[in-house]
Amino acid sequence: MAITNYTELQSTIADFLNRDDLTAVIPTFISLAEAEFNRRLRHWRMERRSNAVCDTQYSALPSDFLEPIRLQIKDTAPTELSLISMSEMLDRRDLQNDTAGRPKYYAIVDGTIEVYPTPDAEYTLEMVYYSRIDALSVSNTSNWLLNYHPDAYLYGSLAHSAPYLSEDARIQIWAGLLQSAIDGIMREDEKAKYGGSGHRIKIRSY
Repeated sequence: MAITNYTELQSTIADFLNRDDLTAVIPTFISLAEAEFNRRLRHWRMERRSNAVCDTQYSALPSDFLEPIRLQIKDTAPTELSLISMSEMLDRRDLQNDTAGRPKYYAIVDGTIEVYPTPDAEYTLEMVYYSRIDALSVSNTSNWLLNYHPDAYLYGSLAHSAPYLSEDARIQIWAGLLQSAIDGIMREDEKAKYGGSGHRIKIRSY
C-alpha cells in the first residue's frame, strides 16, 4: 500500500501492527516519531530563511525554529554575526560597559535572539535556520518527509508503538529500520550539499 498522506500512514501502521483497536493512539505514535525526527534530522529541506528588524537587545525567534545556521545583518555591507555563549555575552557587555553599536555577536537566550552590541540603529537581520518538520494532522495531511521518506514515518511510528504495546522483541526491529531510514536521509542531504564528494579539506601551501 502506498503511503502518501496522513490517513494512509495511519492505516499502514495499523496493518503492520495487525491491530484494529489502536485508532485513538496511532496519532500519538506519529507525533512521538516527529519529535524524534526534529531531534535527530538536519536536512536541507528543513532550512528556512527569515528576515526581521532588529533595533533592541532581544528579538523573537521564528516560531518553527530548531537550530541556527547563520545570522547576518543585511545592508550595503552584509556582516555575519558570531554565535557565542550566554556567559561570553555577559562578559562582553561588562567589559565594554554595554556600549551600543553595530551587532557583531548573538546568543540564543530564553527563546529569543540576543545581540551584542545592543543596536545603535535599526538593522535588518537575516537568519538561516533549521525549522521543525510540519506536523501531520487531519488538516495537514502531508509534508516533505512523508513525500520523500514514508519509510521513516512508518518505522518511527512503529518504534514508538512497541513500548505502549509491551512488544520488546519488535522494538529492536523497528528501531533498526528507523535508524537505516534516518541514515539514508542524512546521506541524501550530504550528497545534495557536497555532490557526493564529502567534505573537502583545503590545505594551505607555504
